[in-house]
Amino acid sequence: MSIDPSLTIAQFDYELPSDLIAQSPPAQRQGSRLLHLDGASQLHDRQFTDLPSLLRRGDLLIFNDTRVIKARLQGQKSSGGRVEVLIERVTGPDTALAHIRASKSPKPGTLLELAEGRVLADCTGREDALFALRFHEPVLDMLEQYGATPLPPYITHAADEEDESRYQTVYARHPGAVAAPTAGLHFTDEMLASLRELGVDQAFVTLHVGAGTFQPVRVDTISEHVMHAERYHVPAATLAKIEATRTAGGRVIAVGTTSVRSLESAASKEPGMNQRCADGSIEGDTRLFITPGYQYQSVDALITNFHLPQSTLLMLVSALAGIEPIQRAYQHAVQSRYRFFSYGDAMFIEPLTP
Repeated sequence: MSIDPSLTIAQFDYELPSDLIAQSPPAQRQGSRLLHLDGASQLHDRQFTDLPSLLRRGDLLIFNDTRVIKARLQGQKSSGGRVEVLIERVTGPDTALAHIRASKSPKPGTLLELAEGRVLADCTGREDALFALRFHEPVLDMLEQYGATPLPPYITHAADEEDESRYQTVYARHPGAVAAPTAGLHFTDEMLASLRELGVDQAFVTLHVGAGTFQPVRVDTISEHVMHAERYHVPAATLAKIEATRTAGGRVIAVGTTSVRSLESAASKEPGMNQRCADGSIEGDTRLFITPGYQYQSVDALITNFHLPQSTLLMLVSALAGIEPIQRAYQHAVQSRYRFFSYGDAMFIEPLTP
């Protein structure tokens, strides 16, 4: 799909006082506020515990069940220079692509000594801004033992034990993400059970969220932006539930923008966006860039957190509800002192009813 060349970054900017950036989660997972933007473009201040009253029997919630890995490692090059490694994507049992911060970028063949020398990795090359690494042991086991939870750049404290549990959804299953699908952080096992009792069905996709999700768009004209890639998988069972929900007249409600990207990528007709597997599932590397003018194919409504100014995620929600309603919602959220970003409050967005 072509992107409207008239869209500019200024249309997706807003002023956010720094004290509204949530630095820690609420005391209880369900303890957040919920700003409801309804189908008449009206705003309602609610609590997240009100969500069941906004859903209907026959609706289908789609969750991203990726699991955040402890992707951050500290260490040094064999030459002695300090390095910080942030795994972006695990590519094999002992290989990964990573962001590396160092005074001088490591060249192919450089040995990295991480976690006080307990972890060794060889730099084998580059893929654009990422470094290809081969570890001397299985990556996921090593990260679980020696890595640190990769909190977003706007959270200022070092990751602690609370972050290890709270920067993870209760249904996280498949390790591989370096950022949490944060809309899901509000859900508890009890709420999921109560929604099932109300007749709200649930299904899962997997998209391993990359650090690129925090990158602002750095071009004035949106159509010039190059989207980062993320790996996703939509199981055959989820596709079947979506079809059944559509047939019965229910709504498909994405929990988080990563669920949106998975579902819309699976439904895309663009070459290379998806492939159907032998078991009926759909997967792929998606660079889908959703901006105003995009016609949603799979998603009818969205539960999401508040997003960074000038970010692709703010454009995604604006594509669902309109630029003006989202700008108005964000202005209201700032004035009403909602908490923003990963540990912040949530929105329930219904697109404008025709």
